Amino acid sequence: MKYYDKLIFEISRPGRKGYELPKTDFGKDAFSEMPSQLMRGEEADLPEVSELDVVRHYTNLSNKNFGVDTGFYPLGSCTMKYNPKINEEVAAMPAFTSIHPLQDEKTIQGALELYWNLQHALANIAGLYEFTLNPYAGAHGELTGLMVMKQYHLANGDTKRTKVIVPDSAHGTNPASAMVAGLQVVEVKSKPNGSIDVEDLKPLLDDTVAGIMMTNPNTLGMFETEIMEIAKLVHEAGGLLYYDGANLNPLLGKVRPGDMGFDIMHINLHKTFSTPHGGGGPGSGPVGVTERLAKFLPNPKVKKNEDGSFTIITDENSLGSISTFLGNFGVMMRAYAYILTLGKENIRNVGPMATLNANYIKESLKDDYLLPIEGVCKHEFVFDGLKDKSTGVTTLNVAKRLLDYGFHAPTIYFPLLFHESMMIEPTETESLETLDEFIEVMHKVAAESREIPELVKDAPVTTLVRKLDETTAAKNPILTYRQLKAEQA
Repeated sequence: MKYYDKLIFEISRPGRKGYELPKTDFGKDAFSEMPSQLMRGEEADLPEVSELDVVRHYTNLSNKNFGVDTGFYPLGSCTMKYNPKINEEVAAMPAFTSIHPLQDEKTIQGALELYWNLQHALANIAGLYEFTLNPYAGAHGELTGLMVMKQYHLANGDTKRTKVIVPDSAHGTNPASAMVAGLQVVEVKSKPNGSIDVEDLKPLLDDTVAGIMMTNPNTLGMFETEIMEIAKLVHEAGGLLYYDGANLNPLLGKVRPGDMGFDIMHINLHKTFSTPHGGGGPGSGPVGVTERLAKFLPNPKVKKNEDGSFTIITDENSLGSISTFLGNFGVMMRAYAYILTLGKENIRNVGPMATLNANYIKESLKDDYLLPIEGVCKHEFVFDGLKDKSTGVTTLNVAKRLLDYGFHAPTIYFPLLFHESMMIEPTETESLETLDEFIEVMHKVAAESREIPELVKDAPVTTLVRKLDETTAAKNPILTYRQLKAEQA
């Protein structure tokens, strides 16, 4: 093990320091003014290292991270596309980074114009009337959209509508968001291809249903061909259609959710519109609605005046505030730069290219991996593990082996419709050469699984951390260096 592969506590040496706090002008220690009840009774158990040790340690750790800038990231249902660097340059412009949300709105007209332009660009892309950019993440957007749905029915005096229909193949956030919004979840079954079973849906529709949550393409990457019939049935029953925007990417330039009959949707800017993704944020989950629902969107809102200026307003019909100020502005700048860079002409190519890449990988690998659903997929598809399962190599084993070849693993064991699910989503930004390299490695892992299965079962073998006992790690996680030393003793 190299010196800088060690934990920073192992690098620690007694008496070694990075810096010391200076004395105050009064000749007292800098901490002497702190109230005694806020001070420690004993020294903190911190590593004693130099500033250079700290810099090298964390830089070394960062170099071990895997991200979309370091390699192919085929994480299904997450749309891990490249984040263009021009977006970062725009987001770092001092004219934007130096402003404060409490400034007088007359001094932040450019920021408000960007907000207003972006929400209307998204409305045009989605086929809806108006958007709010206030939600901080996709799941936050889901909750906001369901709150709009609930507020709409309450405003109509329709208090019985407390149920939300959710497909059994839905993203896990769907039922969770519905529960947080105080709505009851009713499950509708899917067909073998993941599409909603319309015959199972019909008896669920009554005057207690507030709406239905779904995504299109569905979780298996297949287009819901009966969407117009579903929309008709739900609307006739007095419900609303909610669109989970996690799978919006393959529709760009081809189909708009609003045109399919959806009343409410959220968009993940950190998926479809190329803003940074993962690591816990910051994210952004704008929510769009039809005209009859616009007044219920959360406060504050940005209004364009007749003279072209912009004002921050509050609407008495709004469901209230769901975030501080106007959301994650830095994320919005990145998404707006992405949309302007592509333009309406080139944004039409995103969906078709993402679909082409996904189908290319699927067709190239289906001889080695079990394809439970035939036909043209959209942006992603699902294998049910290896076609040859005789050696006992699992989807988890394949995923771990991919790490040895320098590829991030795809999403595994989701959706739950298949026992050995392996969901792959290449996105439109990957080149033919990258896809061919991934396909070659996937074939190689399949061959290894047949010929030397123990190698695959023991993977990964080239990474810093070998295969973990995941059950023990979940039940008894070692979270501190002190715990680690106790385990090793």
